[in-house]
Amino acid sequence: MDTTLEILPEKVLLIGLNYFKPKRILSAQASLDELAQLTKTAGGIVADKVLVNREMPHPGYYLGKGKIEEINGLAAEKTIDLIIIDDELSIRQQLNLDQRLQCRVIDRSALILQIFADRAITREGKLQIELAQLSYLMPRLSGKGKEMSRLGGGIGTRGPGESQLEKDRRHIRTRIESLKNEIEMIRKQRNVTRSYREKREVPVISLVGYTNAGKSTLLNTLTRSDVTAENKLFATLDPSTRRLDLFGTEALLTDTVGFIQQLPHSLVTAFRATLEEATYSDLLVHVIDASHPDMEGQIKTVHQVLEEIGCKEKPVIHVFNKADQVEDPIELQQTLSRFAPSVMISAKKGEGLDTLKKLMIEYLPKPPRKVDFRIPSAQGHILNQIYEAGSVLDIVHGPEEITGTALLPEITIKKLSAYIR
Repeated sequence: MDTTLEILPEKVLLIGLNYFKPKRILSAQASLDELAQLTKTAGGIVADKVLVNREMPHPGYYLGKGKIEEINGLAAEKTIDLIIIDDELSIRQQLNLDQRLQCRVIDRSALILQIFADRAITREGKLQIELAQLSYLMPRLSGKGKEMSRLGGGIGTRGPGESQLEKDRRHIRTRIESLKNEIEMIRKQRNVTRSYREKREVPVISLVGYTNAGKSTLLNTLTRSDVTAENKLFATLDPSTRRLDLFGTEALLTDTVGFIQQLPHSLVTAFRATLEEATYSDLLVHVIDASHPDMEGQIKTVHQVLEEIGCKEKPVIHVFNKADQVEDPIELQQTLSRFAPSVMISAKKGEGLDTLKKLMIEYLPKPPRKVDFRIPSAQGHILNQIYEAGSVLDIVHGPEEITGTALLPEITIKKLSAYIR
């Protein structure tokens, strides 16, 4: 299935719309510039960028009809092969633009899906991408079916009809269920691996951050490995885990897929299993491109995604990478103080890494400790708290008190200090 770029390189015209969008974090111009980077990552050649000012997108055409004619003229003048809209088009908008514009049109979501499809390597990554693509296609296929049922005679106006489209929809629904089952099996296997790690009591640290912030370069530098690291958006899609030596303390360091604003909903859903690695980590290291002109917008986007996947309460170290490319180090120092704990580094040059490793040791939760407990028999709820927080190794129920040994995290030991011997 191909919903986007087919023949590369193509000459591409990018269209952005400057309007009030509640969930937009980057400015319309910054978002359009990011779309240009995405297009280059996909192998396209950006011939021109157009930013249109409107109060709201047109409900039927996204753009005004006059602007559509203007864009047709520009596309003809520059021999454009493909137009990419910096937004997610509704089914109706997509169909209308397909009819009005004189070259192929796709939206931001379709472009990101194509990049992910091109760059996925592992079995899990490929399954997740196919699921995301089919989830994106399904409602659009339904929309085209309704549209085709209204078409009259004439060359090129008749599609396969509702009968064939219904068969296609059934096939896609079946495939989606099959993919979900396969991904769930991988997720269960991941849980087995995770349980093994927990039994060995090896702390897990996840690198998170906006795409192209330098997470893979940092992983390689810290662990002396060779994970693919390119100056491209979404260079890493599949999580990679390596051993990390923290001055004699062993930890596992995991690289995760980069975040981006306006990530297609189908991708967020499909990559839930991959992003789950972050939710089960002991510590998050948020890698930030300190040289990016809209650094704060990218930080907000990552915080937003972390909250969506249930990582809001995780301990986080903010790592301002690419410090060697920063024009105003004094201003950056002021930013660091607002995002403590934080550190300035250059993963490429290996600067500031010892400071980062010391912060990792400081903010990693301490491993569970073996302690003895003594609880009055009438206070059984305390025993319940011990069971919930850790592992009870042995227990004796006496007539007046309950005694035993348990492995408990430091926070629980402090909380129940009155019952710990």
